[in-house]
Amino acid sequence: MALGMSPGTGAGMDPGKGAGMRPGGTGVGMRPGGRLSGVRRRSLGRVVVAVAVGAGFVLTGACGGAGGGGGQGAGLSVGVLLPGGGASRFGQFDRPFIEQKLKQLCPHCPAAAVVATPEPDVQQQQLDAMITRRVDVLILSAIDPRSLRSSVEAAHRAGIPVVAYDRLAQGPVSGYVTFDGAAIGRLQGEALLKGMGAKADGGQIVMLNGAAADPNAGWFERGALSVLRGRVRIGKSYNTPGWRPDNAYTEMAGAMSALGADDIDGVLAANDSLAGAAIAALDAGAVRPLPPVTGQDADLAAVRRIVAGRQYMTVYKSYRAEADAAVEMAVALGRGKPVGTVAATTVDNATTKDIPAVLLPAYSVTAGTIKDTVVKDGIYTIDQICTPKLRSACAEAGLTS
Repeated sequence: MALGMSPGTGAGMDPGKGAGMRPGGTGVGMRPGGRLSGVRRRSLGRVVVAVAVGAGFVLTGACGGAGGGGGQGAGLSVGVLLPGGGASRFGQFDRPFIEQKLKQLCPHCPAAAVVATPEPDVQQQQLDAMITRRVDVLILSAIDPRSLRSSVEAAHRAGIPVVAYDRLAQGPVSGYVTFDGAAIGRLQGEALLKGMGAKADGGQIVMLNGAAADPNAGWFERGALSVLRGRVRIGKSYNTPGWRPDNAYTEMAGAMSALGADDIDGVLAANDSLAGAAIAALDAGAVRPLPPVTGQDADLAAVRRIVAGRQYMTVYKSYRAEADAAVEMAVALGRGKPVGTVAATTVDNATTKDIPAVLLPAYSVTAGTIKDTVVKDGIYTIDQICTPKLRSACAEAGLTS
């Protein structure tokens, strides 16, 4: 699904172009300026923009696997492990998109099992179980990349390729699909400065950066700081444990107490869950008007907050593109084929160099660009966004059927 963009939805790019290289997180070598060390772009006759990883599940069928357990004649088995299911982004979008793409590439490979958890220890047990079952290939969205390194190494010893999905796992992974984290951070920083208006020069902000164990959190933060340093004062900066909204609420309340609620001119929240918690804390403190607050993931609740003027922006990422790319890479690896037609870049982690990678672009979403991003791409309909209470605000934003 191609994203139809209007001017202004990219990260300082022409519509349709990819964003800059992603600075890796924990254990990833970096070049000055936020670029991954060891990143190389290859000229491709065909670049597949996609990837994905869904809720840890095993998909089996007669696809001719070449990996750890199935062999060429026993059918391809793909193990998928996600950090969330149900109402989370991974349950709503990634999992169904992965299933659809696998069905397209291998019509006889139905899903046999689905696993997803937000708990690192449980995910490691799930990963070890899939290695014991000797699946042919794994798609892994690691909750804690460091803690899973030993299991990734075990998969490698068993001859099972691992595609790191959304977060760069440590250990000998065979491929990586994600969004450009540095560009996402820049989008957030640029939008925050715009939302702050005259206070963008010298104003005071609070940063809610996400979990320290997640390499993406550091990646987003570095991208944002590349825009914000020298422009604003960072009154408080937090690494929110587990990306949990309750922790973010406590952090935001603490920042208000320490800095003064009326002296916070903007909030750089790394995703929409943290943004919602920050706004709740500001509401509890009766802060009016609300300062601009950023987000990420284009959650439906966040899009509605943007329409209502309570959140300034979010970041939209095409999960279908991510899922497609991840499945293409996994199926190629599972069949013993090269992934050069899927991966246009290579990255390094703490243990492995030149990992084939796909880094996808992301897009800024404000009230004026909702229609040209998440609506145009079929993520939400106008009726889903525009509840009766929001109809007047939706009309002002041009969100009419």
